Amino acid sequence: EEELRKLREETNAETLRQELEKERQRRLELEQKVNEVLKARAEEVPAAQQPAKPQTQANGTDKRGHTVCSRLQKWFCDKFGEYVEDFRFQPEENTVETEEPLSARRLTENMRRLKRGAKPVTNFVKNLSALSDWYSIYTSAIAFIIYMNAVWHGWAIPMFLFLAILRLSLNYLIARGWRIQWSIVPEVSEPMEPPKEDLTVSEKFQLVLDVAQKAQNLFGKMADILEKIKNLFMWVQPEITQKLYITLWAAFIASCFLPYRIIGLAMGLYAGIKFFLIDFIFKRCPRLRAKYDTPYIIWTSLPTDPQLKERSNATVSRRASLYYSYPKSWMLQTASSRSYVGSSTPTGISKDEDTSRFHTTKRGNFHEVFNLSENERPLAVCENGWRCCLINRDRKMPTDYIRNGVLYVTENYLCFESSKSGSSKRNKVIKLTDITDIQKYKVLSVLPGSGMGIAVSTPSTQKPLVFGAMVHRDEAFETIFNQYVKITSASSSSES
Repeated sequence: EEELRKLREETNAETLRQELEKERQRRLELEQKVNEVLKARAEEVPAAQQPAKPQTQANGTDKRGHTVCSRLQKWFCDKFGEYVEDFRFQPEENTVETEEPLSARRLTENMRRLKRGAKPVTNFVKNLSALSDWYSIYTSAIAFIIYMNAVWHGWAIPMFLFLAILRLSLNYLIARGWRIQWSIVPEVSEPMEPPKEDLTVSEKFQLVLDVAQKAQNLFGKMADILEKIKNLFMWVQPEITQKLYITLWAAFIASCFLPYRIIGLAMGLYAGIKFFLIDFIFKRCPRLRAKYDTPYIIWTSLPTDPQLKERSNATVSRRASLYYSYPKSWMLQTASSRSYVGSSTPTGISKDEDTSRFHTTKRGNFHEVFNLSENERPLAVCENGWRCCLINRDRKMPTDYIRNGVLYVTENYLCFESSKSGSSKRNKVIKLTDITDIQKYKVLSVLPGSGMGIAVSTPSTQKPLVFGAMVHRDEAFETIFNQYVKITSASSSSES
């Protein structure tokens, strides 16, 4: 009671009532004033209209025309005003969607929603695979006969449209309460777990791990499909893409000369025979499928990007292991190749003249151009060098970004001589032991093939140096890589 008394004293209910009465009186006074003003305006309007009557009688035709125009304008606004307003340009509103916080309950609910939403698609795929596998012999035989008959008479599209209408009709009856369940594969009812209201920390953590695993596998499958399609069209494996290339040319020529009815008939008959008969035989005979099922062979042999990377790393390690295991044989092979090149020099040139020719370039002596010792000279394979262009992606200026010139390989260095006159500073000398990575590079990804460039990574550059536009790219890559392996193996053996 004491607290209630204090609360009443603090609120001052009496003063609030007095202020409320004052506000009511003010409102009544304002309403009276507004009514008086409205009455005065209503009395002024008829007085202003009385002198205007003779003028309207004198100009009756103008008034009629004005009324007709106003009526037309009103009718047009009533009929088409809403459509005109729809075409009014308004600034686009940039709405930012708010992301919901991570919740175990919402996570389980979204998982179940995704499963329920994908259920019709998965059931449809199961029924198609059951038709192809002849799960029910009578159903598959009837579907095969109806499909081939429809394709032969040119009713394939009406048949698919009728099936879509039939499916919608069945869905309407199911929505009205009918119990209609038609499926080739019997559906297995999965027990629905009731959602848990309170989860422990370990259960929440395990739930997040399960969702992350499912998302990882799903994203991995999608990435594999997209990468295989990309590699199919980017000539990563030319022997596979060549088949697609020839098939597209054959289809293009056939579409130019043959009627579309014959092309549709041939494609429909092939699809039906492959779906109902050929695939059934291939699924039952895996060895036969691995030899003659061309689409299956192409799809399984297409590599993904991680597989390509693993193959390149495996080839590099294999070459390195071979050179580490057989250095003597490699030295003999290099010596034989050098002796072969030396023997191919024209007669009449002595050994001294031959060695001096190795030491010279277009701008003078080799060791003077690149500021190297006299022992450094180009290898016999690249005596005249390989013409290329150096792409330095660390530079932003166009003049320094691309340089045309010639690439040489010596015993210990990779030398690039710029073709621009008076530009000795533009030459590039890379020590082979400083190279961290050598890869074949494709400058323009839109062009077919594996490219005409070599990417060389060094610790002094943020991005790899690219030697592009090389006609003999594979020969240059093998030479550089072999010499790099030789130098690294010699240095490692000396250290050991």
